[in-house]
Amino acid sequence: MEVLDITKITLAWELFEAGIPKSHIASKIGVQRETVHLWIKDILAYGLIEFLGRYSKAKKVARIRRQIDPILKRRVWEIRDREFDCCGQKIKYFLKKEYGSSPAVSKIYEILGEKYKLKSKWKTNLKRGAVPHTVKPRKVIQMDSIDFGGIFAFTAVDIFSKEADVILAPELTSYYGAVFLDTCMIRRFSSHSNLIQADGGHEFKDKFKAKVYDYADRFRISRPYKKNEQSYIESFNRTVRKECLGWSKYNPHQIPELTLVVNQFLDRYHYHRPHIGLGMKPPLST
Repeated sequence: MEVLDITKITLAWELFEAGIPKSHIASKIGVQRETVHLWIKDILAYGLIEFLGRYSKAKKVARIRRQIDPILKRRVWEIRDREFDCCGQKIKYFLKKEYGSSPAVSKIYEILGEKYKLKSKWKTNLKRGAVPHTVKPRKVIQMDSIDFGGIFAFTAVDIFSKEADVILAPELTSYYGAVFLDTCMIRRFSSHSNLIQADGGHEFKDKFKAKVYDYADRFRISRPYKKNEQSYIESFNRTVRKECLGWSKYNPHQIPELTLVVNQFLDRYHYHRPHIGLGMKPPLST
């Protein structure tokens, strides 16, 4: 490679002396025009023989990889562990908020890669279905449930503001679905939404359906096997598992203590945890 570069440098100088424009020289020898410009500039300063000697000597010296600040590493790893394996963008948010530093996200992932096994990037060419859209809060609220063995978590999220709610119940029935509807719509969503959307589970039928129009103009059941229609609530459900209740199985007698855990999670989710979809702000930030 070094011999080839020296040959190109010599050829570039000969073409330059022959009056060939630098852009044409770059095209002929297959390098960037800026590279040719730098070569010619140094040859004019040092002469061809001395420049080739300097160039060869520089190539023989191994480049020292730039070291990453160990304090930055420690901070990145601490935030990653503290914030439930959060992504690089959120780590950058907390670094800026807590330490006033703002490294590139690529640098953060480089640091994470030294200690953690990171997931591969999303396949951008994968076809995705249609998702609901809105430009105001309280327009579309998605609801769902999560199975924790002996108890069930009813969940809801405003797809615009990302404000959310969780209530635990001992059974997955429309009775508890209706209790959840009354509770979350009053305490979290101002008692009204243009559209409430849920899947076709039996917990969202009968008693739930009899009440849903007290709080919404429309009620929509998402199509079966079209998970992307419930993408916002599915994402929130993953957050509930990852950052709150995990993948454990619980018993009904644990509902009071777990409700305290859920309420602490909701407080953290709304006021502390940044959301990428909100420009790295918590849903209820002031």
